[in-house]
Amino acid sequence: MDKIRWGIISTANIGAKKVIPAMQQGQYCDIQAVASSSLEKAKKLALELNIPETFGSYEEMLESPNIDAVYNPLPNHLHVPWSIKALEAGKHVLCEKPIALTTVEAQELLDVSKKYPSVKIMEAFMYRHHPQWQKAKALVEKGEIGKLQTIQSFFSYFNDDPTNIRNMAGIGGGGLMDIGCYTISLSRFIFDEEPQNVCGLIEFDPEFKVDRLASAILEFKSGTSTFTCSTQMTPYQRVNIFGTDGRIEIEIPFNAPPDLPCKMWHQKEEQIEEIIFPICDQYTIQGDLFSKAILEDTKVPTPLEDAVANMKVIEAMFESDKTRSWVKLG
Repeated sequence: MDKIRWGIISTANIGAKKVIPAMQQGQYCDIQAVASSSLEKAKKLALELNIPETFGSYEEMLESPNIDAVYNPLPNHLHVPWSIKALEAGKHVLCEKPIALTTVEAQELLDVSKKYPSVKIMEAFMYRHHPQWQKAKALVEKGEIGKLQTIQSFFSYFNDDPTNIRNMAGIGGGGLMDIGCYTISLSRFIFDEEPQNVCGLIEFDPEFKVDRLASAILEFKSGTSTFTCSTQMTPYQRVNIFGTDGRIEIEIPFNAPPDLPCKMWHQKEEQIEEIIFPICDQYTIQGDLFSKAILEDTKVPTPLEDAVANMKVIEAMFESDKTRSWVKLG
């Protein structure tokens, strides 16, 4: 085998518009099938994206011997159940973030995955694989901003559509689950450690009952991270990483465009360097890295333990807001 045969669970927009077309450009990805509870929807998407096979149920696709791995972009409350079913069917799993609704649920998935050591599973935090983040991490590790001190990040968009799954509290909607998870993840990624204490303040939509504005302080052993995320604010995203001798600013840190170069600035003392990254698609890179790990039987870029750790911080945010106090993480 020189490519992994992929099946897509559902016709979700993120898969249809971003992930599938990107993975179809990958060196190690072969998108073979799409499954939906509506065979008509599956056939429509398959025709649009030139996908060879369709299934009218997820179970049917998981039983297919022609599928090696599945991509799971289902609504958040279905991530763990269907990822477990895929593992049990012997399929490798790339599951959208956030991996679960709770830490307990995420741990359950991790525990099940350990029963199938030959099957790979990973949370789809695509941003980490983009060259701009690999460069940022390398600069920090090499001391190119001095000693890392603090990270500031912001991520927002405006969505008040009551029919959008992001505004449905019962299935894992809300800003922290959708985009706050990125600001938490990047902080842990760059510090390369877990926060010891978390302080959060959250505003909930009175109609949807989901969080629409959240701000936090994460206290690490080596420094701090502060962030704000919102689902009802003007669209914007930016990350600044500060050290004793310099800083890194990433212009489009999360939704890096697949058709335009990306830009970051590295300041060391008085010198500021603008770094331009050639056009690439972070979803293509993610798909290839995961597929290559399967083909070569190596570790996936981001282990599932990382997903569990990220969920712990999200839950700590909600607890901190509820108690109006700092929450200590074990």
